[in-house]
Amino acid sequence: MARVLSTAIVLALLAATALAFALTERAKLEHSPILGTNVTPVFSPDARDASKRVAGISFRLRKAERIEVWVENGAGDRVRTLLRRRSYRAGSKIDLVWDGASDNGISAPDGTYRPVVRLPHRTFVLPSPIRIDTTPPKIAVRHPQYPIISPDGDGHHDTFTFSYRIDEPAHAILLLRGKQVLFTLRRKQTGELVWNGKPNGRPAAPGRYVLSVSAQDTAGNVAKGFPFAIAQVRYVVLARDRVVVRPGGRFAIRVSTDAPSVQWRLNGRSGVERSGTLRFRAPRSAGVYHLFVYAAGHAAKCAVVVA
Repeated sequence: MARVLSTAIVLALLAATALAFALTERAKLEHSPILGTNVTPVFSPDARDASKRVAGISFRLRKAERIEVWVENGAGDRVRTLLRRRSYRAGSKIDLVWDGASDNGISAPDGTYRPVVRLPHRTFVLPSPIRIDTTPPKIAVRHPQYPIISPDGDGHHDTFTFSYRIDEPAHAILLLRGKQVLFTLRRKQTGELVWNGKPNGRPAAPGRYVLSVSAQDTAGNVAKGFPFAIAQVRYVVLARDRVVVRPGGRFAIRVSTDAPSVQWRLNGRSGVERSGTLRFRAPRSAGVYHLFVYAAGHAAKCAVVVA
């Protein structure tokens, strides 16, 4: 009798195992009622760009369903109900957005959340998590820097290049007097930025310009601009704008430019000299004359007072 009972138990276990296997294989063959899932992986309610302040959740229904959708935190607690129970036809596309707030209107803390879809007889936790990140990236550059450039296209000091490092993959941003002039196409942690001295497509006027750096991460957080350089745009500059000299006397004046040579004109005379210190003989008649020095299409002027 005991032997017969043991045999019956074994047969029952085998039958149960076979049934479980069959159900498992059948479940594998069944199509998921949800398809075409698309979820924003990371966003920031504080992002500068309004399109990055919400997370999008979209999917399609394979057949007619009555569904409810919410977002839960890592502990499995419901944070925000996005869609209360509602019936949809087969093939319906569901598009929802979450602004990062909970049902009570309080902003959810930074962290990872998951969208959940409840059907009449099943509940799906979508495999694509959503991360809230409101911490701006940190960008570092060497500072202070005082570059001198002349964006005149002559191949001499036309641009200013500097390296940067960011604590996470992000777009690097260059600001000129607080206005964005460069935004990298790729999100990287290290790289170089090159300012060509042409904020509006044209060479900048001579003067000093404050350069700042910032960064924008994947979530859309933008770091506060950090001033790190005062760039001087210089084409040709004379050390003095007024010289007093006796009639026929000699005088010298220093010219600052990255051009290897300059042209000059004084009282009907002209010439070409190497850049650096220029030496002249003053006119023999008393009066006020003007010395013009040219380099790469730019000019500087000095009054020569002969007395």
